[in-house]
Amino acid sequence: MTQTAPLRIADRPAAISSDWEWQLDGACRSGDGDLFFHPYGEREPSRSRRERAAQAICARCPVLLECRAYALAVEEPYGVWGGLTETARSEILAGRNRYRLRRHVNVS
Repeated sequence: MTQTAPLRIADRPAAISSDWEWQLDGACRSGDGDLFFHPYGEREPSRSRRERAAQAICARCPVLLECRAYALAVEEPYGVWGGLTETARSEILAGRNRYRLRRHVNVS
């Protein structure tokens, strides 16, 4: 097994601002950021209340769709992104994976 050395910072590709610049317009930037991520050990009904409060902020966000697309593309495991909770995103991604598997099995 061949190991490669990690890239030095100078050798890593630069961030492309157009990939993340939309975040600067997020409604979440002016509110309580703690609403979007659960504290350790949080249980129901506190979790649902916090998620609904975060989703209310997302509902009026000008970059809701960009945020949602980003979270799904990178399979973001934590927090409320684009109005979707962790559970909602995992269900969407699981559905995508089932579709891909079904399509792969039917094509082969």
